[in-house]
Amino acid sequence: MTNATRDGRDLPNVAVAQLEPIDVAALAGPDAPAHPPRMLVLYGSIRERSYSRLASEEAGRLLRRFGCEVRTFDPRDLPLPDGAEPDHPKVAELRDLADWAEGMVWVSPERHGAMTAIMKAQIDWIPLSLGARRPTQGKTLALIQVSGGSQSFNAVNQMRILGRWMRMITIPNQSSVPKAFLEFDEAGRMKPSSLYDRIVDVCEELVKFTHLTRGRSGYLTDRYSERIESAQALMARVNQSEL
Repeated sequence: MTNATRDGRDLPNVAVAQLEPIDVAALAGPDAPAHPPRMLVLYGSIRERSYSRLASEEAGRLLRRFGCEVRTFDPRDLPLPDGAEPDHPKVAELRDLADWAEGMVWVSPERHGAMTAIMKAQIDWIPLSLGARRPTQGKTLALIQVSGGSQSFNAVNQMRILGRWMRMITIPNQSSVPKAFLEFDEAGRMKPSSLYDRIVDVCEELVKFTHLTRGRSGYLTDRYSERIESAQALMARVNQSEL
């Protein structure tokens, strides 16, 4: 954590005295990893002045303030799903980051009443399973959307469905920023407002849920149906070897 992050200089619109540090001892279990929570941030626009990217940068600053290690994926040059092999450099980078992360933030603009294709393409390139591994299962997820018009929740609602499909622990809180072009200054920083405060809330809650569940997610996602399937597969192998 940099000195600017530690003393709040890179968060000028936050009441630092009210930005309480995360009480890790109150949340983390005995098997929790010792390293800082690992957060991956995805955003859904490649415009030069992308409000979803600017919002994702604000989220990244907040997550670092809460003690996380943060990496952000740049979606430029990512091929369309199935338009390249999984060893394509951008696809491999995204999948490696998904494996590395313990939690994620997805930030999408709303376009035609939905998340953008750029956002969806990133999620589609992350496989639900890779052999015996499930890269996203049991990991935490926070959702943010930005809109050019009035406030809407179409994109976050769609992403919430996707988060459930990817077997992620999607936190209850979420953020929707209407008329995003009015909410950021010329330097690309989000202006102080209740909308900004909501992004602070979302990031704080994500970090709490991540501390609460990491180290426990394997047990939380251990399923009867999969244990039965594994037992049946084992029996099939044993019976085959006896033949």
